[in-house]
Amino acid sequence: MMKKYIRYGNPQSWMIDKFTWLFGTSIFLKFILLNVIWCIYTTFAPFSHYELYATNLIATMVLLTPYSLFRCWKVQGVVLFLLDMLFIANLMYYRTYYTAIPLSSYLLAGNLADFTQSVYDSVRWYDSLFPVSTIATLYIYIRIRRKESPRRTICLPCLTTLALLCIVFGITLQLQGGFKQKYEEARFHSRLYACCVPMYTLFGGMYYDLIETAPAFTPEKRQEIETWLAQKPPMQPLPPTTSPRNNCIVILAESLESWVLEQTVENQEITPYLNNLLKDSTTLYAPHMLTQAKGGRSIDAQLLLCAGLLPLNTGVYSVFYPDNLYYSLPKALKEKRNTRNYLLTIDKQKIWNQGAIARSFGIDTILSHPDFQLTEAYGSRKRVSDGSFFAQCQEKMEKGEVWKEGENVYLQFVTHSGHTPFHIPNEWKQVSFSPSIPEVMNNYMTVANYTDRAIGKFIEYLKTRPEYAETLIVIAGDHEGLASYRNELCNTPAGKGIVSDKQFTPFIVVNSPVGMRYEKVMGQIDMYPTLLNLLQLDDYHWTGMGQSILNPQKKGFAVGSQMNVEGEETDGQALERAREAHIVSDMIIRFDYFNKKDSTGVSK
Repeated sequence: MMKKYIRYGNPQSWMIDKFTWLFGTSIFLKFILLNVIWCIYTTFAPFSHYELYATNLIATMVLLTPYSLFRCWKVQGVVLFLLDMLFIANLMYYRTYYTAIPLSSYLLAGNLADFTQSVYDSVRWYDSLFPVSTIATLYIYIRIRRKESPRRTICLPCLTTLALLCIVFGITLQLQGGFKQKYEEARFHSRLYACCVPMYTLFGGMYYDLIETAPAFTPEKRQEIETWLAQKPPMQPLPPTTSPRNNCIVILAESLESWVLEQTVENQEITPYLNNLLKDSTTLYAPHMLTQAKGGRSIDAQLLLCAGLLPLNTGVYSVFYPDNLYYSLPKALKEKRNTRNYLLTIDKQKIWNQGAIARSFGIDTILSHPDFQLTEAYGSRKRVSDGSFFAQCQEKMEKGEVWKEGENVYLQFVTHSGHTPFHIPNEWKQVSFSPSIPEVMNNYMTVANYTDRAIGKFIEYLKTRPEYAETLIVIAGDHEGLASYRNELCNTPAGKGIVSDKQFTPFIVVNSPVGMRYEKVMGQIDMYPTLLNLLQLDDYHWTGMGQSILNPQKKGFAVGSQMNVEGEETDGQALERAREAHIVSDMIIRFDYFNKKDSTGVSK
């Protein structure tokens, strides 16, 4: 009778057996499936780059270790399921944030408890192909194993293949400048920004985050920052006869996009109140403000508007660098107008560490989740709705808890009801659409109508206050809202020509000393210098990385969070400078540049 196991010296023992091939093929196909789904939302360009195949093969060989070394199929099964969970989690994250989960954010999983609905809304049916493939692989293994026992082969073939792949790929990368340089070239490439995961796998991204977390602040990097800042165009102040505004109120509207404004669908006006504001001669309106928020989303929008800085290229600044020195709009108002600065939000202060970062921005008083009564609940986590939020804010102001008599103020309100998946109770709805309107589009417009109504009532109250004449009111979408649904909706009969294919959010300034409609493209980074301009704070020592839209020399384009360029054609130098801004801002934050600045002061 033939022996069941083959001796180690037998030449066949140097061959990779069918079970190893089975698990290896399963892992590799999972990577390919991830890449295909990932590229559906961007471009399939990574499939024409050798890095995709090399890194996916290397990762496959590493993850095959439990079986190729120890013949432990149960442990290999656990590895497959963990890989499925990792892939699905990152796809869900990507559909909202257009990036893989930053390494630091794995420690912030507790934040998801407050966004359960948004998490569920990010799941797609084809995500189930990952665990299904694992189940199918284990089923095939068990069926074959009943008929044929695994050979006790040595692992030399697998180890040799892995070593050769690593050596060849490593040498190739090194000849091209090294992993970090190649990764950054893709990251800041207008076509490949979102393709780093297919090209270098999720594990390559984690490694990049790890080596990028604490870079050295060299004289060369300082010079790079200061050279970029020195080339910024100077601010152009308003005429001295312009009446100053001593108070500034900022309303950051969750996920509000520009296309719903001035829009009528099935004879129903989506945002009637905001539309009326836009008709006022004292309103400044820029409908084409490109989203530049990144992984921090709403908290990134606060950085862009309050501090005039672009978000970190990976990770969330408020988590990593809450104690940095930030120059900000609230600090400028306090310095020049002696304001009391307030933040009002229904979120908890621990969400994205917003309590700590608000204080670093110069906020004196924070009213958050515990300070508001749950009179009108929204979402699965029972958060205060926009209508109730603004009603309670008005009550606090009438009682003198906020904006005391004789006080100059900076007030920042952060809404919540526009958060995905855009579901509100039927009794709050004042618009209704036919079944021909896609569900997501229907829900989004309905929520926008509700938020419009809530903001409208609050602004009507503000107009009754004696301080209104000297108060600037800013309404801005904190970031785009449709995420991965955009292309789908733009290609439907109902959405085509209505839903914008661009990630534009509105920038509205009510009671502005300069009334205008700015039709060119601007970036969210341009809000900060524009507000300094309108508030006549042009001489504040930090004027931000953007440019005021009141400057007639400003180019009408912007580089978005995915390195996408929108707007008018511009020369290569201006475009390159706009792309460099993302790198320079990242360095300013990571190195706490303002704290390390020498005695010459802050570059304007």
